[in-house]
Amino acid sequence: MNAGHSPDPGPSGGPGPGGGPGFGRGGRGRGGPGGPRGSGHRGGFGRPGGWQQAELPPADDAAAWFTGRLPSDWFVGPASVTVDREEIIVTGQLPPVGAEVAGEGSEAAAEPAGEVPDPRSEAAAAGRISRFREDTRAERMKIAAEAEARYGRKVAWGAQLGSTQVLFTHLSVPVMTRLRQPERQVLDTLVDAGIARSRSEALAWAVNLVGQHTEEWLASLRQAMSEVDKLRAQGPDL
Repeated sequence: MNAGHSPDPGPSGGPGPGGGPGFGRGGRGRGGPGGPRGSGHRGGFGRPGGWQQAELPPADDAAAWFTGRLPSDWFVGPASVTVDREEIIVTGQLPPVGAEVAGEGSEAAAEPAGEVPDPRSEAAAAGRISRFREDTRAERMKIAAEAEARYGRKVAWGAQLGSTQVLFTHLSVPVMTRLRQPERQVLDTLVDAGIARSRSEALAWAVNLVGQHTEEWLASLRQAMSEVDKLRAQGPDL
């Protein structure tokens, strides 16, 4: 799958009315106070720096759409669907290895949770995931094209079997930032200690660590922002 970006259809960053600049960081046109209110574009009145881009179609129903669109025999239970500005990642739990032949009552299907994983089982799981990836490639590409047209985001796929999880081709998006010396020293310490190979990898490691320790708080924050977005959508179109 092509992991590139589709061009944003919105006018963000483009020329504003009369050839002047478009929306700035705060969503206001620089050509005059209040920005191009008469254009009917609501993107300039969103949260500056918020988690959603106003130019993108809403994707709050993406999980439901994929639930209805995915073949019922691909995964055990509903797929996990996560969405951000650039990408939708769809992952699902595959049936246990051998379940197709031995049935639900097989030893493979009834393997107790919490056991020390057998390396051979891990290899079998990796092989099963690889087979799923190849067997479903054409259909996944077709579904991804439909979702990208609907939501304006690239679609990535993954699969899980037991404790083995593989994420297929997905985006790696550069994020530019400016750090002062104390913050750079934190990254350099991680690099010098061998935890990361570069400052960018150290920053990704730090973000992942924060996410693990604040998962509940971040989930509550996202839920609150989702409610705000719903209320904004119900308001009058300026």
